[in-house]
Amino acid sequence: MNNIIVHSKFISYSAAISKAISDFETSGVTVLKGNRNTIKSLKIEGLHLNIKQFKTPNFFNAFIYKYIRKSKARRSYEYGTILTQKSILTPTPIAYFETFSWFGLKQSYYVSQHLAYDFDFRVLIHDLKFPNRVEILKQFTAFTFKLHEQKVNFLDHSPGNTLIVKTSEDNYDFYLIDLNRMRFETMNLKKRMHNFRRLWMSKTMIHIMSKEYAALSKTPFSKIQSEMLRYSRQFQKKINAKKLKRSGRKMAFKTPN
Repeated sequence: MNNIIVHSKFISYSAAISKAISDFETSGVTVLKGNRNTIKSLKIEGLHLNIKQFKTPNFFNAFIYKYIRKSKARRSYEYGTILTQKSILTPTPIAYFETFSWFGLKQSYYVSQHLAYDFDFRVLIHDLKFPNRVEILKQFTAFTFKLHEQKVNFLDHSPGNTLIVKTSEDNYDFYLIDLNRMRFETMNLKKRMHNFRRLWMSKTMIHIMSKEYAALSKTPFSKIQSEMLRYSRQFQKKINAKKLKRSGRKMAFKTPN
């Protein structure tokens, strides 16, 4: 059984989108080939699409995604639609496709409009001399504040999941991607600062961003900075500990008897 939902604005492309998904393995240009997901870019009838194929779920998750929880593709489409309604930028949601067996979900795809972006948040971490870096960090902070005010808790708020488009000399637009993990809820200060933790910020970045967030939220700078720093460092220590553990396992495996 197949299930395809196409946004009303793109309903005339339904047949072409279905064919593009059916031909996914042999058509389009591969943008990302990961262990979990694959993204391809292609044009159909003048419309430039990105199609994300999610990893085939295991036996347990296949059942969950059919009977208990929405698939990642469906959540991506529905959350993207909600963001658009809230005037939060994301590549335009177009469709999602699911195929099921009697037992559960077999495969799923999320279709969005291709976005020609200039860079993503990661460059601001690695290139300390990136042009207009401080201003971009301030505007990104304002963007995140808008998310929080709009009751959007983006659980995957990480460096690779914000695409940035330069619109003029000193202005930038921010687009969210990888949308399937999100909550729509009122966020207190703890949740707001916790939401910054995955961005892998340096102390200098935290200083810039916490100062901007404090001004926007009318909260004491020292409180914002200390909480943002605390959650950020907790997350970094956790990730580094995992890397060290994996490295230790590899070393143990290679050690001769």
